[in-house]
Amino acid sequence: MSSIVPAPVARQPWQMLFPLFGLIAFGALVLTSAAAGDFSRYAESHLVRFGIFFVAAIVISRFSKDLVKFFAYPGYVVVLLLLMAVEIMGTLGGGSQRWLEVGPIRIQPSELMKPAVVVALARFYESLPVGVIPTWRALIPAGAIIALPMAFVLLQPDLGTSLAIAFGGGLVMLFAGLPLRWFIMAGAAGLAAIPLAFFFALKPYQQDRVTTFLDPESDPLGEGYQITQSKIAIGSGGLFGKGFNEGSQSHLNYLPEPHTDFVFATMAEEWGFAGGLFVIGAFAIILGWGFKVARNSADRFGKLLAAGMTATIFFYVAINLMMVMGLAPVVGIPLPFVSHGGSSMMTNMICIGILMMVHRWNLDAPKRGLMA
Repeated sequence: MSSIVPAPVARQPWQMLFPLFGLIAFGALVLTSAAAGDFSRYAESHLVRFGIFFVAAIVISRFSKDLVKFFAYPGYVVVLLLLMAVEIMGTLGGGSQRWLEVGPIRIQPSELMKPAVVVALARFYESLPVGVIPTWRALIPAGAIIALPMAFVLLQPDLGTSLAIAFGGGLVMLFAGLPLRWFIMAGAAGLAAIPLAFFFALKPYQQDRVTTFLDPESDPLGEGYQITQSKIAIGSGGLFGKGFNEGSQSHLNYLPEPHTDFVFATMAEEWGFAGGLFVIGAFAIILGWGFKVARNSADRFGKLLAAGMTATIFFYVAINLMMVMGLAPVVGIPLPFVSHGGSSMMTNMICIGILMMVHRWNLDAPKRGLMA
């Protein structure tokens, strides 16, 4: 096989790329239906963005380990400064101040912070002696790396992104070897603080989302409308769905945001349980490959990078699917590689690029060992 297939092609992680391409293509199909058959409205830009960010992922995959280590902290600081700039000169949209605009360029620094936190934490723990990991010296600086961007993101306000930063960073800390009892204590403290956070930290619309999640039927035409219509769309799909471009919930405008946050409901109505099984199965393969890359890494830096990036993608997938099924409050997190949106595509393709990079490091490690 190696004599038939060129080595650079054979070295690519096709076990991840094939399901990724499948999700992108299926997403374009669903987005075309969400626009009532208009390919140019959502699906065209979806494919163009993927093409651009896939090239960026390939470029990232060629980075050397020393280069990534060198830019880990400076990259984090630059994104943190961009988050601060959002508070000063950010652009309002949808009731939140999340974007920076410079001419035709519009960026959302909070999305860049998700992988930046993982890279910074991996660099931090890679530099610590093993004996220091179970001590407070491994906790306080890492906690600051996570807490600083979270504070600025919460000011926007953007609860979903702040939770994503905390989740990715927290998983890196767990995989780095911090004592499990610390996480149990933090979880217990978090549960105890929920009432205080609900009344004093959440905005009124965020409080409404939580109460609606707990009892969506109490206001089916108001705050509970999104979840109710999403459940109707998913349930009406049955085993094989109503067929392409035949979904009534999205076409008759019952389903809110059918091309972004609730794209899974749009898909499930038209493709049914079979379509949902394909989407979840493809994500399971991609995530399983990501954790395999982490497990196969020979050094702590690569392990933490791969585990953190995989955890970031997992958070997107898990929260979106739980949200559209009424198992989590609506927090505005799109479904990776399927939903329409440039910021989400950028973040997740950065994660894919870094995973491909660590995968390449793993393949090159035996060669370096033989040369030594």
